[in-house]
Amino acid sequence: MKFSRRHFLQVLAALGVVPAVQAQYALPRIEIWKSPTCGCCKDWISHLQANGFSVQTHDVPSTAPVRARLRMPEQYGSCHTASAGGYVFEGHVPAREIKRLLNEKPAALGLAVPGMPVGSPGMDGPEYRGRRDPYDVLLITADGSARSYQAYR
Repeated sequence: MKFSRRHFLQVLAALGVVPAVQAQYALPRIEIWKSPTCGCCKDWISHLQANGFSVQTHDVPSTAPVRARLRMPEQYGSCHTASAGGYVFEGHVPAREIKRLLNEKPAALGLAVPGMPVGSPGMDGPEYRGRRDPYDVLLITADGSARSYQAYR
């Protein structure tokens, strides 16, 4: 039987062995603003949940006002905007990079995957027949500049 790290920590915590370790690895809830009809947003949410995140969603007619309020520059826009742990996440950011950012805690606004690259989480369903476009997860700084945080090729 194979156990995930999260399941292993839950078992240890239930036994009272290492409750502090479980708290150390607790993931924050991700708040997400999205269109009520967007299927890829729903798939990205499923990706986050499968990777241990709890989510709270808000269906909105446009995410542009949310991006503006959270200070995410429009040029990095995608179909959904999220926030957690004091950071903003724009578009189809892999859960792996969100966890990395939350662990490293860099001085940054957040992460973005501009557009909707095929093969990114939520854009990887069977309808794409395994196709994968190269893309970068961008680290967005407070001044709106960006650099590659992780390349997916």
